[in-house]
Amino acid sequence: MGAPAATANNQDASFAHLIDQRRKWYNNRRIITLNAWIVLLLISSSTNGYDGSMMNGLQSLPQWEAAFNNPSGSKLGLLNAIQNIGALAGYPFAPYMSDGIGRRKTVFFGALIMCIATAVQTAAQSVGMFIGARFLIGFGLTFAANAAPMLVTEISYPTYRAPLTSLYNSLWYSGSIVAAWTTYGSFKINSTWAWRLPSLLQGIPSVLQVALVLFGPESPRWLIKKGRDAEALKTLAYYHADGDEQDPLVLYEFGEIKAAIEYDRTGQSRFTSSNPLVAANVGWKSLVATPGNRKRMRIILALAFFSQWSGNGLVSYYLNKVFDQIGITGSSTQLLINGILQIWNLAWATFAAFMVNRLGRRFLFLVSASMMTLFYMAQAICFAEYAEHGNPASGHAVIAFIFLFYAAYDIAFTPLIVSYTVEILPYNIRAKGFNVFNFVISAALIFNQYVNPIALDAMSWKYYIVYVCWLAVEFVFLWFFLVETKNRTLEETAALFDGEDALEQIAQRGEVAHEVYEHTSEEKRSSGEVSGA
Repeated sequence: MGAPAATANNQDASFAHLIDQRRKWYNNRRIITLNAWIVLLLISSSTNGYDGSMMNGLQSLPQWEAAFNNPSGSKLGLLNAIQNIGALAGYPFAPYMSDGIGRRKTVFFGALIMCIATAVQTAAQSVGMFIGARFLIGFGLTFAANAAPMLVTEISYPTYRAPLTSLYNSLWYSGSIVAAWTTYGSFKINSTWAWRLPSLLQGIPSVLQVALVLFGPESPRWLIKKGRDAEALKTLAYYHADGDEQDPLVLYEFGEIKAAIEYDRTGQSRFTSSNPLVAANVGWKSLVATPGNRKRMRIILALAFFSQWSGNGLVSYYLNKVFDQIGITGSSTQLLINGILQIWNLAWATFAAFMVNRLGRRFLFLVSASMMTLFYMAQAICFAEYAEHGNPASGHAVIAFIFLFYAAYDIAFTPLIVSYTVEILPYNIRAKGFNVFNFVISAALIFNQYVNPIALDAMSWKYYIVYVCWLAVEFVFLWFFLVETKNRTLEETAALFDGEDALEQIAQRGEVAHEVYEHTSEEKRSSGEVSGA
């Protein structure tokens, strides 16, 4: 299989000497403003998290079951899977909109569709109307979820890029928490509002984005790609240097972004220099056109699949069925445990997001995979003990190991799958590569949502053994193929996969561009032509 994947040097970030140590997220007005816009983008993930937890909660509500004639089997599977089917319908179009009209406007488009869809879902008078609304929610979410993480990683202040992008998927649980506790509270409403209220609240993140996201910044990388260099430099300077277009960090960022985009366009890599047309091609074929891109896609496809096939699908969508099989049948108790679990998940995922730069991606992934394997095995043993002997203590132990399993899952597979994917993709294929990542997640989810309830009913605790074996396979893959990326700029991280020559060329061209701009600014300062910040 070969040696373990090489890791990046644990040296200080290449831009560290350019950072103004007095400029922090808590004491700089413009970084605070930038991070406020980023929070609006991060809540795109809340809608997705809200849905999974809401559907878990609704299945425990007698009012919802009565309204839709106690759905079970394939109908229940369709109700859970239809949002991801809607997401699949949007995938052919999302990357073209992100690259065409910009990341910001694409988020707005997706959020507007979700606002309309949640209104229809809340007003549903039949199961068909409910299913149709959930399809539209998934369709709109595809556009927002394609553009939002890329915009976050492309506009963030360099030292905060990795934690903020990692928070995107971590905030899946913020929506999940609101849904879990809303359904727990609405359980006592003796009308259809027991389920209509949770449906209505699902639209809040989208309403906020529709109202505010158009006033935020566009990606400087998208602007440069469109030939709007002056606007890109102004955006970088405004948010990263209090408007100073001659700031050393801004000049370095601007030069390196231009160098990376030009590098991608002209195909200077040793892998593609013999065929410039390959490098210039940014169609779908470009995702596998070079060894570097194939290496990226192998990791991205694996992470997308692993994120949904690590045993977490059983709890994410069918927690009530797991509860039923270990003797916890009360709706109130089920909803309470679900609500506490989401808070636990958010805490661990957020903690891990802020540890990304300190501990590194590879370390977090390997610890996560090993601990998940251990705790899932413990779940299987306790589940088997309860099934064979009906011991209540064994059933309670299953709950404990579910919490431990999710702590392990949350330290890598919640925060890192999105941030790692967008950072290893170069700009020219970022939208399409990230779209493929999301497509694989939806496809895995759809299959998962149909298979899990059937397999759980048929195999009971034995189904857990399948996942234990698969988790061991995940660890082996991550050990051999995952590449460490900490302490790199976004452009340097993407270039890692094209070899040291590509990495050095991007960094050198960025430094040269920075020096040229500094030299030019010195001449202007000498002649009194430089305007104030």
